[in-house]
Amino acid sequence: MERSLFCRKNEEICSLLGLEKPFQAKIIYQNMIKGIGSFQEMTSLPKALRERLDNEHGSAFSGTVIRKEEADSTVKLAIRFPDGDIIECVRLSDGSGRYTACLSSQVGCAMGCAFCKTGTMGLVRNLEAGEIVEQFALLSALGEHISHIVFMGMGEALHNFTAALDAVKELHREDGFGISYRKMTISTCGLVPGIRKLTELDIPVRLAVSLVAADDETRSGIMRVNRSYPLSELKAALTSFQRRQDRRLTLEYCMLGGVNTSPESADDLAAFCRGLDVLVNLIPWNPVPELGFRAPDESEISAFCRTLDRLRVSYTFRRPKGQSISSACGQLASESRRKEAH
Repeated sequence: MERSLFCRKNEEICSLLGLEKPFQAKIIYQNMIKGIGSFQEMTSLPKALRERLDNEHGSAFSGTVIRKEEADSTVKLAIRFPDGDIIECVRLSDGSGRYTACLSSQVGCAMGCAFCKTGTMGLVRNLEAGEIVEQFALLSALGEHISHIVFMGMGEALHNFTAALDAVKELHREDGFGISYRKMTISTCGLVPGIRKLTELDIPVRLAVSLVAADDETRSGIMRVNRSYPLSELKAALTSFQRRQDRRLTLEYCMLGGVNTSPESADDLAAFCRGLDVLVNLIPWNPVPELGFRAPDESEISAFCRTLDRLRVSYTFRRPKGQSISSACGQLASESRRKEAH
């Protein structure tokens, strides 16, 4: 299958597959949301049609899982698309039976955040909406019910705005996966125009912002986006979003040892939070040797948390999961398409 069948009308599916009857497209779609890609297994279709589709296309999915890795109740899939491009996506568990899909929106990323491995790839291309949805279908096919989705994989979702939002709508479809908007979170490094567009759409998805530093000098040094959209503009956009949505925001704060863990950094973070209803998610940096940072030690973490307590900042602390298979925050990246293809 050269193009994903997700995010398409029945007529388009009929055209792509040479189907004569629209209800056959519905049957194929309903199988796909169950994680069934083999046409031979779609037994509600006539045998002759199944054999033709199998011979001509092989699978209803455009992506192929080329690698599966598991650790700490975390599963990472590497998926190759027909053009050879490879992305990674992750199924996360909170340990109490709730599963979350972490989806990629781009092959690589153009944002170039200094602490993120995906940024070292540069932007190869945007994913189509159907390619984003396929990741969820393939993760769901692993066997556990996935109730939540985060757009925190490879790429910046708001840099691929139209496809990401089309994927959100497809994942929400009542006759499809039926995921509540309120159980989907879009993460951004701080693309203010995208936040403003999301505000105007008034779709009740959750918003998470990778803040990492709350002073312009430090943030601009490690996150190029801040040079275009400094903290004052970011906070104004978040204030507008929150007024429209009236929901708590998440600020992702990747803790970089010796960079953003000082008492002054905590003061700056508290000042940024003032006037917003936010929860700060503290995440110790997940090691990527070639990037030159270090994870904070326990004393740094404890001192930073004590300062936030004193300043009455609401926060959670996330112990990394999936480091051993490079599936933790900031560790997703794929090899070149040619290298993986052989």
